[in-house]
Amino acid sequence: MALRLGAIVEALGGELQGDAELNIARLAPLQNASPDSLSFLSNPKFLKELASSVAGCVIVSPALREQAAARGAFIVTPDPYLYFARLTQHWKRAHARPDGPRIHPSAVVDPEAVVDPTARIGPLCVVERGARIGAGTVLKSNVTVSEDCQIGARCLVHPGAVIGADGFGLAPDRGTWVKIEQLGAVRIGDDVEIGANTCIDRGALEDTVIEDGVKLDNLIQVGHNVRIGKHTAMAGCSAVAGSAVIGPHCTVGGAGMVLGHLTLAEGVHISAASLVTRSIHKPGQYTGVFPIDDNAAWEKNAATLRQLHGLRDRIKALEKK
Repeated sequence: MALRLGAIVEALGGELQGDAELNIARLAPLQNASPDSLSFLSNPKFLKELASSVAGCVIVSPALREQAAARGAFIVTPDPYLYFARLTQHWKRAHARPDGPRIHPSAVVDPEAVVDPTARIGPLCVVERGARIGAGTVLKSNVTVSEDCQIGARCLVHPGAVIGADGFGLAPDRGTWVKIEQLGAVRIGDDVEIGANTCIDRGALEDTVIEDGVKLDNLIQVGHNVRIGKHTAMAGCSAVAGSAVIGPHCTVGGAGMVLGHLTLAEGVHISAASLVTRSIHKPGQYTGVFPIDDNAAWEKNAATLRQLHGLRDRIKALEKK
């Protein structure tokens, strides 16, 4: 179903320069757009693609007004990427299929679980005894919410996520391991999104806590007793070990790792594939990645790194002389 360009602007705002009656059949990137497509440009480094694009209309910032006008129709908005995000939501609502059953027949919901009447439980989900699912929350297929775990309102949990499995707690006993029972639960706030096959472990004694507005990508591991602050976002394959505390408005790039019992302050941003080995108390961007290189050069650099401590001692000795 196509949407009239003028109707999109009426719903989302922005300044339209072009034919308001143009029908938009799809959203597309600049390079693949067709005359019935709506696209956007948020990064000036793709300016060449703007000039060559045949998109019916392009969303741009005020700084790119002249370049957009030279090409064709455009919508001006202060933040094109944010506008595009809201456009995708508007598009999905306009093209939504009719809802199926609120609780899929194949789902297993314990009689002692509490599921809000506006929540939706997908195929093959399991909601265990004492679990609570808030208003407007959606569990996609194969989600497990374990005993006594809580999910707030308007959350979205993608397929295969496991909320409240046991944390990794073991005590050594003469060469064997004794399990430490995990007696806490998981508490998830409102407006949280949890990606496919992400696992959030229940606490050992106190609860693991995911605060309001947190966004977790696919294949993330959150250990027991972790606390993740409001509106923090973590990309795929990242992990947080037990009892770490991540402040609000932080980001962790893909495959980033945070060791246990550490604290990250508000506004800390961890680059992709970085390993956090100490607490970080000041906001900012932090990176701990040894740059990729051809193998021979990498081995030489790694060998040099191993000698740095000795070189430091030699320099100190020379300075004393």
